[in-house]
Amino acid sequence: MSNQLPDDWEYKSLSELSSLITKGATPSSYGFQYVSKPEQGGVKFIRGNNATISGKFNSKDIKYICNDAHQYLKRSQLKNGDVIISIVGSIGTSLFVDDNVIPANINQNVALIRPNQIIDNRFLLQVITSPIIQKLVALEATTQAQPSLSLKQIGDFVSPVPPLPEQQKIAAILTSVDDVIEKTQAQINKLKDLKTGMMQELLTCGVGVDGKPHTEFKDSSVGRIPKAWDVKPLSSVVQNVIDCEHKTAPYVGSSEYMVVRTSNVRNGQLVLDDMKFTHSDGYKEWTKRAIPSYGDVLFTREAPAGESCLVPKNLKVCMGQRMVLLRSDKKTIDAKFFSMFLTSEAARKYIDRLSIGTTVTRINIEDIKKIPCVVPSLNEQKKIIKALDSIQKNLRFKQDKLESFKRNKKALMQDLLTGKVRVNVD
Repeated sequence: MSNQLPDDWEYKSLSELSSLITKGATPSSYGFQYVSKPEQGGVKFIRGNNATISGKFNSKDIKYICNDAHQYLKRSQLKNGDVIISIVGSIGTSLFVDDNVIPANINQNVALIRPNQIIDNRFLLQVITSPIIQKLVALEATTQAQPSLSLKQIGDFVSPVPPLPEQQKIAAILTSVDDVIEKTQAQINKLKDLKTGMMQELLTCGVGVDGKPHTEFKDSSVGRIPKAWDVKPLSSVVQNVIDCEHKTAPYVGSSEYMVVRTSNVRNGQLVLDDMKFTHSDGYKEWTKRAIPSYGDVLFTREAPAGESCLVPKNLKVCMGQRMVLLRSDKKTIDAKFFSMFLTSEAARKYIDRLSIGTTVTRINIEDIKKIPCVVPSLNEQKKIIKALDSIQKNLRFKQDKLESFKRNKKALMQDLLTGKVRVNVD
């Protein structure tokens, strides 16, 4: 972001913009322990994992302390309008303290910033979540094995300071975009839950025959399924199981040849973020066993084991290490149905049982071949695919909208937090 500010703006350090910058403590150091339930008089004890990149409160895995501990740790008690920033581990994540958070206290891995009258607290949150502060945080993270920030470093961070009415207007605009992003993310989460439920239902109960649901079922190695379905080992529903080269492909900055690593396969999708590339010779060498084609399934053997996705159209990809290519037998199983089944709960449970290793789980080629696969008729497979495709299409639409909103938010930050675009103040 530009360092040039409008004439009526100025830069100030966070220490100049705060009445208090402090951090929390470990309750056990003072003889206090966590309490198990808030109903027992517990007070929320905020840790780094409760802060997020967007500044929203993550209420998962909340710890609680007793009220006596909360009163003893008086300096780190949170007040409405405080801003929290993580200073150990995932440094730079933050949260805005409102009625959903308090009463609460903090541990030693997060810092409390209490804005003074010079700065609007929601404007400060937007600055902290913006590249203005996050670039400084990232710089600190690259210089240490265990990333951390001191309270002095927090206080030395510098923020642009417009006139207060302009701060409030900017904060209102950016917060409204945050609200849209949050609502869209909530819709995505609901669609994901719906998809998971539909997959479980369709891949165990099917859609029936001639518009009539299945009425007879049987027990199988993957659970209760329609009596008309078969269960076959993976080796019986594929033409080939092709292992990867057990060495790293030569990387280049960018090319048409993608190297798919285990990190690029998540939740049944090929993730193009942080994709690596190789040159034409590398592609030839790493596809000599087989050229991944549209409809093939890429399966991860390790880190983590058991993720899978279809190879999309019009992409030239080769496998990185710890990957396997599965080419389905189209006379027996539809490639898309096969890929969907491998991401199902039934397949996941079986894969988890096969996986070995404690720190890093992995699965052997021979065990992959033994994975039991449900095999309805090809006609029913296509109907199941159609039902799941409709929800996947809606999910993808919402995800694209979310990314668009995030890009718009980033552009607005660039314009509004630097004064490049001024807002009208009533």
